[in-house]
Amino acid sequence: MSVRLDHGKDELDEVHEINVTPFIDVILVLLIIFMIAAPLATVDISVDLPSSTAQQQQQLSAVLEQTTNGDKQTRIFLRADKVVPYGELMEVMNLLRAAGFLKIALVGLEKTS
Repeated sequence: MSVRLDHGKDELDEVHEINVTPFIDVILVLLIIFMIAAPLATVDISVDLPSSTAQQQQQLSAVLEQTTNGDKQTRIFLRADKVVPYGELMEVMNLLRAAGFLKIALVGLEKTS
């Protein structure tokens, strides 16, 4: 409440200024509510995945050695879609480089208009 007390007059003049104190109080209360509610909104669900009984596959370098007859200059074409994480793609490229295959080509699909 913004009122000026002046003892010289019998009537009080109104002050035409916005009092922002209640606005700041409301914003601080909302901030506290969101700070408490935000961590509670994230839910972690533990998932027990079954163990795999599949046999281990051959190593990538051994398969490439057999397929290319040991020619390290053969160009290897690597293709991945949008759902493959970038880290996994880089891991495969690092495995190819470690195996000695330095000519790696990334395959992209052309869009038809």
